[in-house]
Parts: sequence; C-alpha cells; structure tokens
Amino acid sequence: MKKFTMHPPVFRWGFLPLLLLLLFSNCSVKKIVYFNDLPADTTRILKQAAAFTEPVIQSDDILSITIQTLDPTTSSVVNQSEVMQAIGASSATNVGSQVISGFLVDKNGYVNMTLLGKVLVAGLTTYQAREKITKLATQYYKDPTVQVRFANFKVTVLGEVTRPATYTVPNERVTVFDALGLAGDMTIYGKRENVLLIRDQGKEKELVRLNLNDSEVLQSPYFYLRQNDVIYVEPGKGKAAANNAARTQTYAIIGSILSVLIIAVSRL
Repeated sequence: MKKFTMHPPVFRWGFLPLLLLLLFSNCSVKKIVYFNDLPADTTRILKQAAAFTEPVIQSDDILSITIQTLDPTTSSVVNQSEVMQAIGASSATNVGSQVISGFLVDKNGYVNMTLLGKVLVAGLTTYQAREKITKLATQYYKDPTVQVRFANFKVTVLGEVTRPATYTVPNERVTVFDALGLAGDMTIYGKRENVLLIRDQGKEKELVRLNLNDSEVLQSPYFYLRQNDVIYVEPGKGKAAANNAARTQTYAIIGSILSVLIIAVSRL
C-alpha cells in the first residue's frame, strides 16, 4: 500500500497564509476594542481621573430657570419663559427638531426675566447664576428657591457612528463616551485611536485628537465635553476596502449578466 507523506516545505507554505490571516484578524480586532492597553485579567484603579470643570454660560445658550416660593401663583409670573425651536435630538431615538422652553441668553450675555429685568449671566456657571438670581429674587419673594440649568446643552457627533446627529443632553456632566453612546457607538470602521474633538473657544476653534484605545484618555482634560463640542470619528482603511469589495462584487455581477446576455444573443 502506497503511503502519501507531506513534505515539510509544502506544509510550511500551505500553513503560512493561515498564520497571516489569523495575525491580521487579531490586529483588526485589537483596533476596534476600547482600552486595549488594559490586560484582560488585571484590575486597574486610576488615581487621577479627569477633573470635571463646570461649563460657563455663553451667548445663545438657553437656560431653564425656575423660582419656587410658598405661593406658586406669585412665582408663576417670573417663571414665564419663551418656547423656542431647536435642531438636534434629545435621545438616540428622537432625532430631529425639538421644542425647548427657557430663557435665551442674548448676544450681550443677558437673560430678560419678568419682574427681575435683565440679568447678566454670561461667563458664570449655572451655580453662580443661581446664586445671583436668588439674591435678586429675595427683593420680591421670601425665601425663594432657584434652579438654573442648561436647556440646550448640545454636542454633535459625526463620522463613523451609527446615528450621526446633534444631541441635546439633560445635564452638564457629559463625557466623550456618553456622546458616542447617544450616537449608537462607532461602527467597526471608525478609527478609535484618532478621534477628533472640535471645541469652540470664542473666536477660536480648538482641535484635539483623542486615543480611545488608550485608558489614559480617562485622565484627559478633554474627557468631559462642553456645550457645542463636535466629535468627528474618521473612517479607517477598512471602510475603503469594504467599499472597494462591494464595488468589485457589483462589477462582477454586472459582468456575469452581460456574459449571459451575449451568449444568449449569439445563439439566436
């Protein structure tokens, strides 16, 4: 009985493509995993997490301001706010224009409130604005309780995410991952190691690159977002390869159809 043996060189050359395929697969998976610098079997404690800095009020912000007193009928006068149309989304499933009720900060940094008049709030945090409005309200009400918060704290997420849009967030403590979560997370083609953050700094724009593959991003001063921040996720090389593969497949199908038609016509 004749025995067949596999020669070592043939085995090596046949096994080489499989090794390359596994190697590139592992590299591709590593690129789409957040914090891939952390070992899977290790617990790590960050002793210096990113510090949260309260955002300051700017022109064109919309503030939700409420003043509560023992007599709600008297405070209802000063709580009369405007209803404005805003572009954006309040959640991942509610994309489009939305109605926001609040006080608009004019170009000079003032909000115009009934009874209290014009109040300068630009450059203040919501806590500082609350203290200022409380002092003004005590002239008309006894022991008023004032609440001030952003009604249009919005961030924009663009690029390789599931639902690119402008999102209105109900609080001020928003991280990069909160924004990506609202947008349905990155697609597998998004470059997690090179996310662009665009921040409005008055007359200037600040551009920052964030590496979400590195756990050190949790300590970055840009980890917490500010209102009107824009996050752009660039497409990786895989997106171009996928597009080329789809285009090649389309051309192949069209070529096959044309070949069948030519053969059919030639036989008539």
